[in-house]
Amino acid sequence: AGLLRGGGYKRPRHVVNSLSPGPSGGMVLLHVLFEHAAGYALLAVKEVEEIGLLLPQVEESILTIGKFNNIVKLVAFSPFKSAQSALENMNAISEGIIHQDMRLLLETNMPASGKKRKVILGVADSKIGAAIQEDLGIQCQAGGVVAEIFRGVRLHFHSLVQGLTALSAAKAQLGLGHSYSRAKVKFNVNRVDNMIIQSISLLDQLDKDINTFSMRVREWYGYHFPELVKIVPENYTYCRLAKLIGNRKELTDESVEALEEVVMDSAKVQAILDASRSSMGMDISPIDLINIECFSTRVVSLAEYRTTLHEYLRSKMGQVAPNLAVLIGEVVGARLISHAGSLTNLAKYPASTVQILGAEKALFRYSCRVAVVMAGY
Repeated sequence: AGLLRGGGYKRPRHVVNSLSPGPSGGMVLLHVLFEHAAGYALLAVKEVEEIGLLLPQVEESILTIGKFNNIVKLVAFSPFKSAQSALENMNAISEGIIHQDMRLLLETNMPASGKKRKVILGVADSKIGAAIQEDLGIQCQAGGVVAEIFRGVRLHFHSLVQGLTALSAAKAQLGLGHSYSRAKVKFNVNRVDNMIIQSISLLDQLDKDINTFSMRVREWYGYHFPELVKIVPENYTYCRLAKLIGNRKELTDESVEALEEVVMDSAKVQAILDASRSSMGMDISPIDLINIECFSTRVVSLAEYRTTLHEYLRSKMGQVAPNLAVLIGEVVGARLISHAGSLTNLAKYPASTVQILGAEKALFRYSCRVAVVMAGY
């Protein structure tokens, strides 16, 4: 259960990190709240004048269940009624919220502190400890000897609870772990943002790859028809023409209609025909032409997929962040979301932070516009 609990929070100041001695002349009774996939367990630790004296005893007895039983005794065990109940309790613990099952166990079984005896509840997570201390008024402490006690409880838990075997405890942990992970993925509020982030990353990668592959086609086919590069500078159109023309010596007036469908300019078509008749390029074998045509086909298909992906990104941005898409465009908006990590993070950023994001290399030309928009002008 401790492994499933979220981290990254700052330890509250009013939850003591280590156990301190009790009041002068009084006894200290330590209880430990242990969260397991099978349920909640409340254990009582040996009553002593100073809790610090327990640390060497606990360290010596952790590995042996017989010795550990002399120090720790099970007071109450509240099993979860179902797998769904276990998941609800685990979600509450991860968010630092006291579930009704935990509240009932503590209110029923925790003894009250008196003048001669001080009762402390040891918890593994100071976040839930702060909630218990604030809500139920039970003093909670974490760290020190509590951490050592939890080590022993985790090791011997199936022996402390009657009717619970090591196999059933492991199955409960595995089942709850899978349910908790599935729930986190299922209810991830950023899952739509993730599609946008992946799409814009793929779009940028495709732009680089298509440019690199197009330059390879230009260099490869340029040995045979070097004049074509000056006539048709666009990468996509050049690759389509390299696939269509093939051997320049076979280009005739009958190919004019097919060329116009690609170039959409009759003057360029005539320039291509004239250049093919007086080209300075080398002759090329059929097998070389086949490889060039295959490679050109792949580059053309990538360029067409890039167009489809751009339309997909535009529709996603229209659904997820329509205002952002209208203000700065779908592509720039998607890049900002990607840099921020999520749309929620981007919405929380001040204008100065957004301006810094806009000043990066990928967004440099848009930085002024983005900063003005986020500042509210």
